[in-house]
Amino acid sequence: MKFPQKYSLLEIAKLLEVPYIGPDDFPIYGCNEIHVVEDGDIVFVDHPKYYDKALKSKASVVLINKKVACPEGKALLISKDPFSDFNKLTKYFNAFKPANKVIADSAVIGKGTIVQPNVFIGSNVTIGKNCIIYPNVTIYDNCTIGNNVTIHSGSILGADAFYYKKRKTGYDKLISGGSIIIKDNVDIGALCTIDRGVSGNTTIGKGTKIDNQVQIGHDTIIGENCLIAAQTGIAGCVIVEDNVTLWGQVGTNSGITIGENAVVLGQTGVTKSIKGNLTYFGTPIEESRKKLKEIVAIKQIIKNQKK
Repeated sequence: MKFPQKYSLLEIAKLLEVPYIGPDDFPIYGCNEIHVVEDGDIVFVDHPKYYDKALKSKASVVLINKKVACPEGKALLISKDPFSDFNKLTKYFNAFKPANKVIADSAVIGKGTIVQPNVFIGSNVTIGKNCIIYPNVTIYDNCTIGNNVTIHSGSILGADAFYYKKRKTGYDKLISGGSIIIKDNVDIGALCTIDRGVSGNTTIGKGTKIDNQVQIGHDTIIGENCLIAAQTGIAGCVIVEDNVTLWGQVGTNSGITIGENAVVLGQTGVTKSIKGNLTYFGTPIEESRKKLKEIVAIKQIIKNQKK
């Protein structure tokens, strides 16, 4: 999430009411979650296990709950609760604004696009040319949709990320301040749900086709010309490279990569990153020929035990 203008370390420290390490005028341009952080951003970390990852990331400023040695070229914001202070930044720079119309005045809809009855289109949504948006579709604020996109009935684009921190009092939600980008020539089936990024964008690449009842998690990037069959669930921060096929009821872990041209057969659990140009099956996931040979071998063992 980029700020509307450059801010100084001093200004952000005053906003959060926290001490800091670094020059007063150290420039800050945005805040992002660790998976999508860039130069000029603030990233937060609140567990020693991830200190090193955050301090060595592309982030220019680390919002951290312990005073540590500041890496060269970076700055620190020392917070008692980085999770809550990161939420404070999201609320300040991207506050929720209730809708007062079914199609917001700020929405831009391209020539030749058809919007069917009972569609909600939020603020600052951009929809390209020659799209078809079927009834009862909901498109949250700030989504960007390309040309020649079809979205079938009941699909929801832009719901919050499923991202929580467990505390003694229950679960605290990490507020979503990102959005969704749908590229040209994408088809989205009925009753699909695509969550917006925590601070970046969930992206669906050009030419990708998505079946009914598919869930795509926050900050996930789907490549070009992918096929995703019904009831597939893709977790947050996943990278699906170009020309991947995911058949029905595939599920994935978060933070993994599925390589280009991979085919994942139905009901497979993608528990780890996998290479491209191969076909996979099973849980835990294996290359399909190897997995099928294992199944045959197990059956043979059982058969021999019965003799």
